[in-house]
Amino acid sequence: PAIGFVNGKKLVDKNGSLISFQVKILNSWLDHGFELGNHTFSHPDYNKQFLADYESEIIKNELVLKEILEEKGKSLRYFRHPYLHVGNNKEKADSLDVFLFEHKYTIAPVTIDNDDYLFAVAYKNASIKNDTVLMQKIRNDFVEYISKKTDYYEKQSIALFDRNIPQILLLHSSLLNSDCVGLLAAMFANKQYEFISMDEVLKDRAYQIPITVYGEWGISWLDKWALSLGKKGEFFKDEPTTPEYIKALSK
Repeated sequence: PAIGFVNGKKLVDKNGSLISFQVKILNSWLDHGFELGNHTFSHPDYNKQFLADYESEIIKNELVLKEILEEKGKSLRYFRHPYLHVGNNKEKADSLDVFLFEHKYTIAPVTIDNDDYLFAVAYKNASIKNDTVLMQKIRNDFVEYISKKTDYYEKQSIALFDRNIPQILLLHSSLLNSDCVGLLAAMFANKQYEFISMDEVLKDRAYQIPITVYGEWGISWLDKWALSLGKKGEFFKDEPTTPEYIKALSK
């Protein structure tokens, strides 16, 4: 039960016409029982935009996706903020929340945040050079990295709530994740996770905790809750970091 959050700009050509290959990918996704969500048309940073411009981005993306979804008898239900930027102050965040509520969107949080996009660029660069040894190393290190990130956010959850809440993992569409999705699924199964829908996850009472601290950051909801509950620097220590060689290869 995965949700693909789409940027409509990647679905249209310079004339505004749908690109058949891209649409075919989304149709395949839908045909296999998955869901699509709104991620704005061109992935703008809400912290740097006026509300009206950002709302236009959401509506423009909605018009593109509805054309695809209606053919399958489906609709848009979820919205995810680009960069996980919900607004850098309460007024801005609340204004967007009102708009999303009025347009019948449910916000899709993220708890297991990570730098998979850096690994993905490094992996693509290695694939261009046909460096299969390096590609294997990146795959292995990436799965280990996501495993450590999961352990870290489990620890944070237990520290905040005395239990491991249902988690939400963010992954980007990439060659890396295409090649690693089976390995990742096996890793989560080994940790005794089950895969459930976003609807089920959001029933957990933790997701009803109000966020009262705002900033420029795009961070895990577990971090947002921790900050809102008054946690300080020491609470956030030992978070796994992206290997330096991945950062270098992703440039």
